[in-house]
Amino acid sequence: MAVALITGINGFTGRYVADELKTAGYTVIGLAHKASDGVYACDLLDREGLFDIVAKVQPEFVVHLAGIAFVAHGDAEAIYRTNVVGTRNLLEALAKTTCQPRAVLLASSANIYGNATVEPIDETTVAAPTNDYAVSKLAMEYMARLWFDQLPITLVRPFNYTGAGQSLNFLLPKIVDHFKRRAPVLELGNIDVVRDFSDVRTVAKCYRHLLEAGQASEVFNVCSGDGYSLLEVLQMVREMSGHDPEIRINPAFVRANDVHRLIGSKAKLDAVIGVQDRILLRETLKWMLESTV
Repeated sequence: MAVALITGINGFTGRYVADELKTAGYTVIGLAHKASDGVYACDLLDREGLFDIVAKVQPEFVVHLAGIAFVAHGDAEAIYRTNVVGTRNLLEALAKTTCQPRAVLLASSANIYGNATVEPIDETTVAAPTNDYAVSKLAMEYMARLWFDQLPITLVRPFNYTGAGQSLNFLLPKIVDHFKRRAPVLELGNIDVVRDFSDVRTVAKCYRHLLEAGQASEVFNVCSGDGYSLLEVLQMVREMSGHDPEIRINPAFVRANDVHRLIGSKAKLDAVIGVQDRILLRETLKWMLESTV
């Protein structure tokens, strides 16, 4: 059984990727802030500790998910240190192991595209990040390229995705939570934005297929290819829940540099791993509404 190391295994995405890899027959080892069965406790900025764990695990496959993923995170220094320096520490540790991995998948973000003037956005679209989170992910990509000659690295740029168990800091879980609680008022920011939403279970499956495809030194969008406005999302949840809260625009939630439309092209991904079965957004929202997680 191949050994796969997942950083950030206890995070939202990490849990689903772990389930996907275990189901496919991998032995899964994790990195997180707290140790548990099969999970080592280590901060990515603890360089020596990270080196020791990687040398002990000797992973054949690596999925790097650990990092700060919330765009509105208030500590810019922490964003850059974790997403750039922490990733560099991991790559250095992997490069120095006696048995180097067969595939290393690094999670970047479609946020690097910013307010792109083309649609759909493919991997050749010029990056134009509009916030510190997106800049940190683009910087991580450039840093990772310095290791392309030493490690079989695949970069992924996931567009928005969601599912049961995602933090309420994120928009769709926040919306679903208000409808589940039948809250009378829902305060939002920009409701005219359009996003390309995927189900986290589909994203996890795509990550596994990319690991197995061995696409070193390549970049892939991970997306659905379809855009939904928040007004459409709100209408779907209204219909499914039978609840109709008052929607208020809170100026504190409106970001001046918000990306207005973000819809990706999955043509390159489909060409490599094949067209995956889609979970429609309505199905994902229904799952979230009915979930007790």
